Amino acid sequence: MAECGRKALSLLEAARSRYESLQISDDVFGESGDDSSDNPFYSTSADSNSDYTADANADHHVRAGSDTGSSQNCGPPGSLSGTQAEEEGWSDVLQDIRLPSYKDTHGPTQRIPANATAMDFFQQFVPDNVIQNMVTQTNMYAKKYQERFGSDEGWTGVTLSEMKAFLGFMTSTSVSRCESVLSIWSTGFFSNRSIALKMSQGRFEKILKYFHIVAFRSSHGSSQGLYKIQPFLDSLQQSFGCSFRPSQTQVLHEPLIDEDPVFITTCTERELRKRKKRKFSLWVRQCTSTGFICQVYVHLKEGPGPDGLDTLKNKPQLHSLVAKQLCQSLSGRNAIIFTGPSITSLNLFQDFEKQEIYCCGLLSTKKSDCTGLPQSMLMNTEGAQPRGQSCSMMKGNTSLISWYNKGNFRFLTNAYSPTKQGVIIKRKSGEIPCPLAVEAFAAHLSYICKYDDKYSKYFIFHKPNKTWQQVFWLTISIAINNAYILYKMSDAYHVKRYSRAQFGERLVRELLDLDDCSPTQ
Repeated sequence: MAECGRKALSLLEAARSRYESLQISDDVFGESGDDSSDNPFYSTSADSNSDYTADANADHHVRAGSDTGSSQNCGPPGSLSGTQAEEEGWSDVLQDIRLPSYKDTHGPTQRIPANATAMDFFQQFVPDNVIQNMVTQTNMYAKKYQERFGSDEGWTGVTLSEMKAFLGFMTSTSVSRCESVLSIWSTGFFSNRSIALKMSQGRFEKILKYFHIVAFRSSHGSSQGLYKIQPFLDSLQQSFGCSFRPSQTQVLHEPLIDEDPVFITTCTERELRKRKKRKFSLWVRQCTSTGFICQVYVHLKEGPGPDGLDTLKNKPQLHSLVAKQLCQSLSGRNAIIFTGPSITSLNLFQDFEKQEIYCCGLLSTKKSDCTGLPQSMLMNTEGAQPRGQSCSMMKGNTSLISWYNKGNFRFLTNAYSPTKQGVIIKRKSGEIPCPLAVEAFAAHLSYICKYDDKYSKYFIFHKPNKTWQQVFWLTISIAINNAYILYKMSDAYHVKRYSRAQFGERLVRELLDLDDCSPTQ
């Protein structure tokens, strides 16, 4: 028994060391100096989970593969030959463009007092009326369930305070990173006697059994697969928009959804392959200045979905529609959106420009929709080129940029002038010249990747089987991270400077209504 305990401790320490080695600043604004060596689109590390990194590496390796020849002969589907590109208005004559100023303020929409608690920030997004609805729906479901399958003598209706405690127990897994929430009541390494006394394990399991956001499908309501959580998602979206206004620069991406670090450390590659893949993809629009997630979009990979997205098999087309859903509220504000290869396309960027939404995206000949782009800019040249060398073509205000840095990287943008130059700073290589669009992409996407690596470890580690429950606990985790960002931008942070872990511990104790709400050191 002692040997098992020591083994678990060593594995946990190894996992913690892996996170601590990231050396990410706790500063919510991402002010980490001038070095940009961790920028995602030109990293050659095989450890990164970023779609941007994987795509860049794919473009880098295609030079030596069999695809190079075919790309040089005909180019990606929808791309234009030299004559066609000229007829469509593409030219190597570059013009300076000026982006209008941002038409909105940014930051928290209200001033939260200096004596505000972690609960106050969390309830900006999940107020009492939302939790009370969980109470009502859970009790309704329990009643109907027992009418159908027989009485449950151990069950009594859940109360508001019990539902808050239930959420608190679940949230504690994001701080302790335990394998199961039931470990709280165990005698093992992950036990937590300080909070276990608030509710018995049996009562917790009863609430977990009947927990619901929407107990029954409405006869005249939506038939789409997320009906059990859609009202909560709508409420959360509205609260995000009412509580915070993002900066001009934002990014569309799929956030890193990390697994339990202890599980990852102990399981074999075969076990990892056998784990069921999620049946949904979650996309967000995120402020690049603060990391605040402004909007969430959930797409079910199987079954019915809203807006006809379930019928689309073409990924670029699907991702383009997801992007439009995420940016509906940005029309007319002159926002700048950064996108990954699966979203970047000329047609989407032109549609956004008509709405005064401007874009800068990494382009891939494999993942992106290359319709309407000149083939000459999409082919990799033979042999090595000087690092930092670039060439560009323009069509209207849109620029297609090819930049070389240990591989060919392509960017499509209507937000930055192709005539203006920037620089990438790396510890080992020094300064590497690049177009301004490349520098901007590096600066903003680097921070988002750091946010993913830093904050994904605070996601709730409960792993339910139901898709709606997976989405719920994931979005609750996002709400807590957003609450912490609001806290760091408030006067309350200057009174007591809690780290993300301490903020989570404080929130747990306040949800459990424990007298001593000070965070554990």
